[in-house]
Amino acid sequence: MKRRNPPDWLTKWEYAHRGLHSPGVPENSLSAARSAIAAGMAIECDIQRSLDGEAIVFHDWELGLLSDGTGLTSVFSAEDLATIRLRDSDDFIVSLSTLLEEIGGRVPLLIEIKSRRDYDVEKTCATVSAMLADYEGKYAVMSFDPKAVAWFAENAPDIVRGLICTDTLDLGFRGAWRASGALEVSEPDFLAVDIRDVPNAFTSLWREAGRPLLSWTIRSPALRELAMREVDALISEGEGTA
Repeated sequence: MKRRNPPDWLTKWEYAHRGLHSPGVPENSLSAARSAIAAGMAIECDIQRSLDGEAIVFHDWELGLLSDGTGLTSVFSAEDLATIRLRDSDDFIVSLSTLLEEIGGRVPLLIEIKSRRDYDVEKTCATVSAMLADYEGKYAVMSFDPKAVAWFAENAPDIVRGLICTDTLDLGFRGAWRASGALEVSEPDFLAVDIRDVPNAFTSLWREAGRPLLSWTIRSPALRELAMREVDALISEGEGTA
C-alpha cells in the first residue's frame, strides 16, 4: 500500500457529524453547516446521487424519514429534490455545489460518499470529483466502500481520501475494511473508525506509524474521553473543537 503524508489540517479540527444539527436544524442542511461554522467546527456530510447525476447532500436512500418527500432519493432530479423540505424545519435538500458555496472555504469539509450492493458508486465519485475541481477550500472524501476510495486513488489522486471502518455497524460494510486487499487497493490517506471498535490492534499500529485516525460518532462525554485518547480527530454530534 502506497503512503503519502496527508495535510496537517485534517487532524486539527473537530468535525460536526452531518453538520451541527439540533431540533429545527436538520442534519445535512445549510442551517447545520452555518451552526458548525459559527461554533468553530469543520463539517462532515453525506452524498447521494440524483436522477440527473448531481451529488446531493442527504444521508438516506429513501426520503421519508428525513424529509417531507417520499420515495427513493435517486428517482428525483436535483431540481426536484431542492423543493423538498427537510423534516420539521425551514431547510430544503441541497446539492454539494450549494453546500460548497455556503461554506466558501471557511472550514474543512469531510464528504462521505454513500454506497451499497449493486450501486454504481464510481459514478458518484466522478460527480463529486467534478464538483470539487474548482473549489478552493479544504476537503477530503471518504466512504465505507473500498471501491469508492480506490476510484479516487486511481482517478483523482490529489484528493485526500479515507476509508470508513466498522466491525460493529451492520449496513452492508461491516468488516469490509479488513477484507483481503481492501487497504492495498483503496490506498487511504486516513481511516475513520467506529468509536465502538477502538482501541484495536490494527488502529493502534496505524497511529503508531504516524497515520491519521479519525473516529465517529462521538455522542457522549465517555466516548469523547475515549476518542481523545485513541484517535487523532473526532467526528461528533456536539459543539467543541479538537
